[in-house]
Amino acid sequence: MSIVVTGATGHLGRHVVRQLLEKVPADQVTAVVRDRDRAADLAGQGVRLAVADYNAPGTFDGLFAAGDRVLLISGNEFDKGRVRQHTVVIDAAKRAGVALLAYTSAPSGLKAALADDHRATEEVLVGSGVPYVLLRNGWYHENYTERLATVLEHGAVVQAAGEGRISSASRADYAAAAVAVLTGEGHENKAYELGGDEAWGFAEYAAELSRQSGREIAYTPVSAEAYTEILAGAGLPAPLTAILAGVEVSIAKGELVVTTGDLARLAGRPTTPLAEAVAAGLRG
Repeated sequence: MSIVVTGATGHLGRHVVRQLLEKVPADQVTAVVRDRDRAADLAGQGVRLAVADYNAPGTFDGLFAAGDRVLLISGNEFDKGRVRQHTVVIDAAKRAGVALLAYTSAPSGLKAALADDHRATEEVLVGSGVPYVLLRNGWYHENYTERLATVLEHGAVVQAAGEGRISSASRADYAAAAVAVLTGEGHENKAYELGGDEAWGFAEYAAELSRQSGREIAYTPVSAEAYTEILAGAGLPAPLTAILAGVEVSIAKGELVVTTGDLARLAGRPTTPLAEAVAAGLRG
């Protein structure tokens, strides 16, 4: 039996593998990667590597074994048919007879187009007969705190979210929830709505940036159309700009506020405060 993590060299995947190694022997962890060289550090810790690609179904043949526990981290290639990609993994897991497949989805309240692939993947997974867990991850602190250079340069947080609030948490928090599910018992066929303990708005975020950076940072709300133009001007492709602008509209409507407390319960600790994430972002 192995605990298998797809997308293991991604931002979230690395957190999951790192935390798994604190709980189980390295030879019980399999990291699924597209580029073996990028996972050299994981192999050096004794983690088993499996090279596979969501876009190449044959690479998943024989990858899983009966009794495995699998974390399917959703793909980020929005233009390559994510549901099809995810189905490749689910089908392979079903053929192998895995004990559990956990999927990183999106909050059920999120109506933006970003959630469409997640909902469709959930349907495939639930209908597959594979014992599942739906980890409906909310927004990450790092979506904002990892790109502070432009904010500090211009002295402004520019978003199209109005007065909307977000229950974000750190990637490490969401990884802790995934690890709890992968190493624990009694999670089969459950869905968890995951988000940070404290919701915040962008005016508060700008104020926290100001406090910690010593600079005057203002929140500048703009329309979804203006936000789309800003993203396009930064070089983002049109499909992605539309998705991100749609998330802003959802934030304005409160669709990324999660109040279940599931994340802290699974992690076994309070979630990371926004102020801590801002401090980490400013440190670089």
